[in-house]
Amino acid sequence: MWENPLEIIAALAGIISVWFSKKESVWVYPVGLVNTLIYIWISLDAHLAGEATVNLYYSAMSLYGWQQWTRRNPQQQVILQITFSNRQMVVRQLTFFLSCFVILFFSIQYLKASFFEGAIPWADALAAATAFTGMWLMTRKKVESWYWWIATNLCSIPLYYVKELKVTSLYYLVLLVLAIAGLNEWKKRART
Repeated sequence: MWENPLEIIAALAGIISVWFSKKESVWVYPVGLVNTLIYIWISLDAHLAGEATVNLYYSAMSLYGWQQWTRRNPQQQVILQITFSNRQMVVRQLTFFLSCFVILFFSIQYLKASFFEGAIPWADALAAATAFTGMWLMTRKKVESWYWWIATNLCSIPLYYVKELKVTSLYYLVLLVLAIAGLNEWKKRART
């Protein structure tokens, strides 16, 4: 179970990154970059094209989120605060998710024959699309990002287990617990 030290490093960095996110610490992003860059390689090696794409997206969005979370007004107060999404934002989230899912599903299905024969297009696309949505909302400090993270973790636990990446499957189980805690904490912060 513990044969790949890079998988262990990536998983630990990811857990620490989510803990920082739960605490609303900007360290979520630099620590998260360690995680995502390693998981790009791991995902490609395991024929998880959608997950590799997710981690590439996470890397880019980490740079964007880092910038957004550190922006300050002239009084040196952080500008971006944790908030709930309004109805219009929820519709945008669902549209974004569905668009990502459809594009990823058909892309993975197409690439499966040539490059990723071990791919599971619907599962990979579902895990990736929920993750894309969660990351986008996290950069905007939306409480609902945690619902998408919970969905991502629920999809990823069996997906990685089937691919025999047991450390990563366990990692997503830990992230599921942290996501539930993060949701509760961010709800409290959004209300104050």
